[in-house]
Amino acid sequence: MSPEPLLRARDLVKEFPVAGTAGLLRPARRFTAVDTVSFDLHAGRTLALVGESGSGKSTTARLAARLIDVTSGTVHLDGRDITALHGQDLLEVRRQVQVVFQDPFSSLNPRHTVERIVTAPLRYQKRPIPGGTRSVARALMERVGLDPDHVGRYPAQFSGGQAQRIGIARAIAVNPRVLVCDEAVSALDVSVQAQIINLLRELQREEGFGCLFIAHDLAVVRQIATSVAVMTGGRVVEAGERDAVFDDPQHEYTRQLLAAVPRIRPEWDARRRSNVTGATT
Repeated sequence: MSPEPLLRARDLVKEFPVAGTAGLLRPARRFTAVDTVSFDLHAGRTLALVGESGSGKSTTARLAARLIDVTSGTVHLDGRDITALHGQDLLEVRRQVQVVFQDPFSSLNPRHTVERIVTAPLRYQKRPIPGGTRSVARALMERVGLDPDHVGRYPAQFSGGQAQRIGIARAIAVNPRVLVCDEAVSALDVSVQAQIINLLRELQREEGFGCLFIAHDLAVVRQIATSVAVMTGGRVVEAGERDAVFDDPQHEYTRQLLAAVPRIRPEWDARRRSNVTGATT
């Protein structure tokens, strides 16, 4: 593993104004969704940000991908500070950092064919399309395990798992350095989740991208992550290699999350119960 992280976030803070609180004699209140969050993501590895709904993990991912602006803190991509980039410079960041969203159908234009959808990043980036969009779309469909003859179909003609594969095909079309998966499997059936996770791991082995994986399901995280950062209340309360966090959690909140997970492996379940018991005696 290279000592220099592919994506580095330091002391990220994101505040949002609270509606209806401003007045003549008082300033508007602000809600801190992300509070001094730092992490490193290396090429070829998967960092999972985990926590309950409202913990700040998705907002953190959006800050890292520059989908929203930071209130304070910095984001570096390949050693370059991308925190305040705009215009053409930010467009290049968009190529290098792609996002797979939670609900595939809401992120795919229902009036566009698959061919148009998966090649959209190439057109947006004004990149050459050797052989034309039909040829590129067919190759992308094949890479994600879908029938290349279906490039003329529309999103409504696919299942949820197939639609998510289309979303992944669109994301990898521009060969990103970082793939942000924001609850990318949470809306899918368990068997389909496993298929998508296997696909992401296979693509990562082939392409070497770093993956920032946002999830609340620790059973899924155990399958895909190489490292984990646990968030609550907008802060990271525990971070480390996956097995260290799962097998020997140090923070009470992490132990509570693990205690709520259905049994995955008997030996993990036994260690988890022992950790929770030891923390409460």
